[in-house]
Amino acid sequence: MTALEHAVRRRRIDPGQPFVYLVALVAAAVAVGPVAYVWVNGFRGTADINADPGGWPNPWTVDNYVRVLTSERFWGSVFSSTLIAAGTTLGVVALGVMAAFAIARYEFRGRGGLYALFAAGLMFPVTVAALPLSILLRQLELQGTFLGVIIPQVGFALPTTIIILVPFLRAIPHELEEAAAIDGASRVGFFWRILLPLSVPGLVTVGVLAFIASWNAYLLPLLILGAGGMPQDLWPLPLGVQQFSTQYSADTGAVLAYTSLSMLPALAFFLFAEKRIVGGLTGAVKG
Repeated sequence: MTALEHAVRRRRIDPGQPFVYLVALVAAAVAVGPVAYVWVNGFRGTADINADPGGWPNPWTVDNYVRVLTSERFWGSVFSSTLIAAGTTLGVVALGVMAAFAIARYEFRGRGGLYALFAAGLMFPVTVAALPLSILLRQLELQGTFLGVIIPQVGFALPTTIIILVPFLRAIPHELEEAAAIDGASRVGFFWRILLPLSVPGLVTVGVLAFIASWNAYLLPLLILGAGGMPQDLWPLPLGVQQFSTQYSADTGAVLAYTSLSMLPALAFFLFAEKRIVGGLTGAVKG
């Protein structure tokens, strides 16, 4: 038996592999199990759920999903969540790539301190800024408005965006910038024509992360919209789920259906951009 054959055979019977697969299956079950439970039980009636919470739908019924999909309040929440998430994502990507470009490609005094300041922002929780932020937004007359949610969410998402994009942009060869300068392109021209197209994987990564974080946000919309007088019909989906579950607390099946549908857009968006997210994070790590 050659050394190569021996290595291949040894790799096939590696006793560590079953343990790795077991850990992966357990982790997947822990992550997917609750979501699957919510989805499946949305097809059951409340009486069946109360009688056997862990049972299987028998019979399957779509009444809960039909009730939610025909509710004007649900679509109002979808509109609000989409508007806030889209605005947040656009702001995070636009401001993040410009700030990361300056930090990654320019030499100036205090660059390291500025990058460290953004890194420190990762340790700044939203709860600490809740009270002063509410007072500031009230003084700016943004309390109870969508813009009052978008601006703070952009600010809180920028540290993560900068941390991901700076290594990614720094890894782009300087020879490309020198060649562009020889061809007469300014730094702004290099940014628009060369750097942005090459940075698409990183931009998609931070955009998806910002979109999902905004879609699932609860505290800021509660403080700014819920306490700011925004009509309940226009509350974002996380607040809508809480309000719907309170109003229909006795109808467990409808609450689970509402929760399932509220997760669907963010999940679909994440799965659609999954490969680009991995590519963006890989580029950031290599940088």
